[in-house]
Parts: sequence; structure tokens; C-alpha cells
Amino acid sequence: MSPQRQVSTPRPASGEAELSHHVTQDAVVIVPGIMGSELRDSATGSVLWGLSGTGWLLRAWTRRDGLAGLHLTDDELTGRTGRVQATQLLRHGTWTPYLRGQEPYTDLIDTVREHVADPAAILPFPYDWRLPVATNGKLLAARAREHLTAWREHPAHLAALGHRADRRPARLVFIAHSMGGLVTRSALDGTHFDDLAADTRTVVTLGTPFHGSVKATVILNSGRGAPVPLPHAKLRALCATMPGLHDLLPLYRCLRVGDDVHRLDAGHITALGGHPGLARDSLAFHARQRHVPLPDHRTVVGTRQPTEQSLSLASGHVTAYGDGPRPHSDGTLIRDRDGRVRYFAAHGDGTVYRDAATLSGHVSTVPAQHGDLARADSALDAVTDILLEDLPHGIPLGEPGCGLSVPDLAEAGVPWRATAENIDSAQGLTCTLTDTGTGAERPVPVHMRDGRPTATITADAPGLYRVGLHTYDRYTVSQLVLVSAPGVLAEAED
Repeated sequence: MSPQRQVSTPRPASGEAELSHHVTQDAVVIVPGIMGSELRDSATGSVLWGLSGTGWLLRAWTRRDGLAGLHLTDDELTGRTGRVQATQLLRHGTWTPYLRGQEPYTDLIDTVREHVADPAAILPFPYDWRLPVATNGKLLAARAREHLTAWREHPAHLAALGHRADRRPARLVFIAHSMGGLVTRSALDGTHFDDLAADTRTVVTLGTPFHGSVKATVILNSGRGAPVPLPHAKLRALCATMPGLHDLLPLYRCLRVGDDVHRLDAGHITALGGHPGLARDSLAFHARQRHVPLPDHRTVVGTRQPTEQSLSLASGHVTAYGDGPRPHSDGTLIRDRDGRVRYFAAHGDGTVYRDAATLSGHVSTVPAQHGDLARADSALDAVTDILLEDLPHGIPLGEPGCGLSVPDLAEAGVPWRATAENIDSAQGLTCTLTDTGTGAERPVPVHMRDGRPTATITADAPGLYRVGLHTYDRYTVSQLVLVSAPGVLAEAED
């Protein structure tokens, strides 16, 4: 065997700062979640999704034609894409019914930038999240290969090799939030133009619903048999024929039927409001993906937030529950002494329950909401450790912090409540309300109500507000709430 090739590292030019030892030589790809990429009309350049400002959000969700450009066309449903272009990762906080607040990816990108040899090592990968995960996975595979090739030829890559013990050439590190983890797994499935997995050092996923999310069934079912606010009805109309949303449906045993629990099949998905063809395609896709390994997979999951885990389906109407069954080691469900299925509240990040986001043994838990997982300090600390090749050990002493429950929507001048979950005392707990448009922040008193710490909040003006709960152990959990002018959010039949 020939000796390992030694790489000579050029010295910095006169006056040039020494490269920090706390950097990686690897190339990093950042893959956002559903609705985490700005989308534009390719012909006109107009923004279809991702503009900042409360005014744009309210127009998008409360006008009948506010999201018309996002609806998939017949051509797009048959695979002829290109009408819509994904241009960049979200740079501003936004809001979606049911999925609620989505924080921008600026903090994640800034954190990664501090620990790479040069900004050229970073590839943000925006994608059209309306389309099938498989479609975006193929695009990601090609872009990631191009990125790695270009970075290995970059002068900063050669300089970085001298700061790492193994001095190996760069490999890929994927950091993926939510749906982005599914897109990444699709890119690494080995069926594309080359074996990208062989050049991947690690995959970091933040709240990825590998086993799906009950929240997706609630979205598809919204308004069936009951009136809902106009934004919720608009989201269902958008998602009813959206392949990307169908790829997020739960794959585990979650459907309560009598005294048993079943997996959803295409018939169930159609009955609750999904598209039969898209349901079949998605189930077949996930069956193929089930055995695709993720190299050195590190999972960061949100915990302590009330999260829907199971559902029942009656006369086309979904009822979601915050608890679900658990299996014995042989796969049979845990039952009580009378033979009835027992249900357990495992919690999660408010959108994806903990076990549904877990695919590997390396798991770090953070008390954070789904939309905040790519911004929360505890999650960014885990990302930093992984970038520098230190194994993450999770949060010491179990799971500090707390859960947070806030309304989906609120109206200016009307009081509403933010409630701390999984904590039984208001001692050391503080709450803040921040107007994301102006940055103005004010404290909100926390008091005990019905045995739970509660803050009663009134926003005086419409806007996108961030509610933050700060615990005595110095953890913060936050969620975005859209506040409209009084009377704007009228009920609507789907």
C-alpha cells in the first residue's frame, strides 16, 4: 500500500489573518423544509412565496386569489415543471396555517459560515417544495456533486486541510430541516448519476418527519364537514393536489380503528381529502426509500411541545390526538390488562412527534418548536459540534426547557393566551412578545391558570409576532403568531 499523500498547506499571505482551527474542510449543503424556499414565477419574476411583511402575509392568506400562483397546473402534475423557480432560502419569518411560524434560515447559515474555511464551502439549496420529494432529490444530487467538485478546487479548501488532523479532501455535510431531510435521503439513494453517499461525511436532520406527520392529514382534511378560517381553507385547497404535502403523510400505525391502530393506505388518504394518485405514488416512494442509509446520520429532534401523534377517521372527518400507541419489541402494540390499546403522549416539536423524526441512534433533543429548530441556540450548538466532528451528546441532565401552546391566529385588540406545557410552576418563567416587523419587544406577565403557567397577550396592531418563553435553566422556546385586523379572518366553507 502506498503511503498517504501529504498535502502541503500554503502559508497565509502577508497581512492575511490565520485561518481558525475551529473550521472544517468539508463542503456543507443546507436543505430547508417545506415552504422554506422563496418561489418566483419564472416568466415574470414575481414572488409567489417568501416576501417579508405582515401586509403580504395577510394578503396571501385572506384574499381569495392570494396564493393562486402556487397551485399546481396540469403540466406540473404530469412532471413538466419550470413555471416556478426556487430562488433562495427564506430570509424572513413567515406563517402558515397549522404549520404556524417558520423562522428564516439566516441564523443557521451564519452559524455554518463561522465554521467553514470560506463562504464558498456552503451551498444553500432552495427547491420547489410543492413538487415530489423524489423530483427535488434528483436535483439536489446533481447540485451537491457540482458543489463538492468546485469546493475541492477552491484555494481555501487546500488551506483548510492543514488545520485538520486527517488532512483528507473535503466531503459533503448535509444539514437539512424538516422535509429537507427527506429530499436529502432521496438524493443519496444511489439511483442517480453517481454514488453521492460515498462522498458524504454526515447528514444532520432537524425535525425531519421520516415517518410522517399527522399534521399533514389535518391540513388535507381542513374544512371537511366544519367551517374553518379562510387561511386554513386556502391551505387545504393548495395542498389537495400538492405531491410534496402527500410525501409528509404519516407512515406509522396512527389510525385508530375500534380497539386497534392501522397504517394509512391510499383509500384512507383519499377519504380524508387527499389525492388518490398522489397517495399511491407517495406510499410507493417511501417503500423504496425505507432501506436507504444516511451516512453517519445525526438527528436533532424537538421535544416537550404538544404534538399530534394519532388520528381517527369518521365520515371523512379527521380527529387528531396528542398521544399514540407504542409497540413491544416484537411489534405488537402495548395493551392494558383488559386488552385495550394504551396510548402515550411522547410530545415532539409541535408538528413532528419525537419518534417520527428519529431514524438513527445519534439523537440530540432540544425543547423547540418545529419552525424554530433551524434557529434555536441549542440546535445550532449541536450543528456546530457535528461540523467540527465532535459527537453530539444531547442536552445534559435530561430535557430542560418547556413546551409552548399558542393559537394559530389572533386578532388585534383581542386577548389570547400563551401556555407553558410540561412545567407546573411559573417560578423563573418569563414571557416576551416581539413584533418581527419593528423588532419592538415587551414583557408579558406570566400567571397560573388551571394549573399551568399562562400569559394573556393582546397585540394592539396587526403583525407577525414572536412569543418567547424563557425558563430558569436559560432555554427559550418560541413560536410565531399572525395577528390580523379585527374581522379579517372570516370563517369559510372549503
